[in-house]
Amino acid sequence: MREDAMREDTMQQNTPRLLVAYLATSGGADAVSLGVRMARSIGADLDLCMVVPGDRSASVLPGLNYDDVLLEQSRQWLAEAINLVPADVFATPHVIVDDSPAQGLMDQAQRLGACAMVVGGSGGGIAGGHSLGSVVNEILHASTIPVVLAPRGARHSATDRIREITCAIGTLPGSEELLGAAVRVAASSGVGLRLVSLVAVDRAARAGDDRRRRANDHAAETLAKATSALPESIPVTVQIGEGRSVEAAVDGLSWHDGDVVMVGSSRLAQPHRLFLGSTAAKMLRSLAVPVVIVPRDDEA
Repeated sequence: MREDAMREDTMQQNTPRLLVAYLATSGGADAVSLGVRMARSIGADLDLCMVVPGDRSASVLPGLNYDDVLLEQSRQWLAEAINLVPADVFATPHVIVDDSPAQGLMDQAQRLGACAMVVGGSGGGIAGGHSLGSVVNEILHASTIPVVLAPRGARHSATDRIREITCAIGTLPGSEELLGAAVRVAASSGVGLRLVSLVAVDRAARAGDDRRRRANDHAAETLAKATSALPESIPVTVQIGEGRSVEAAVDGLSWHDGDVVMVGSSRLAQPHRLFLGSTAAKMLRSLAVPVVIVPRDDEA
């Protein structure tokens, strides 16, 4: 285990912190692997967290308390998780006692000042898209910080850093905040930014024959904004996603190991909170790369 003094020195330097919601499952390993990749990219520390219930009334054996047994087991699982983190990334384990796993993780993120929360999917599988459990779904409709979804099989990735950031921007409220967040992440990680305009998809019914022109205009506008906000050393490109559905438009784009997608919250979200919208939910069904959902009016 690394020295506490090192932890204090790191905190004094105001290093960004990423909270990884850990379970001793394949999804938990996916979250740790993605957390390491992102921590390297933006120069962050990791906080690996597990939640155990707060009910101490049950017992498993005479003289033993169920929660005490679970706490000890959680510490062992976290010790194994820390061993998954390479030496060049600083990681701290945390066991949280809370009857609500989602609320416990969100409260811990606030206490630690985490800039984002990394979560894994539910279920098995070697690789594929996103399979969200009930706890992750609850977080996706209440978190005040960005949530990073690790796809199934993220632990098998051959990359050790973010390769490129894709920002999916439409014309609905919140697009400006999402673009700003993507620009900040690209600047901090030093990787390229790809802007994907879904105007041709989400406005097809209204735009008619003009959808290509509208998409081109929107793409040019967002490209100019992003280019002016980033140094010349960071490449910025733009693509238009077209298709009969969101899923078809996403499938038509090229994706590589190490890519990360950033999407905004639904316009139904309360200010500074997440709410997974229908477009983002459809994208999750097609994407096999990490997805970052940004809260409304995000200023992190």
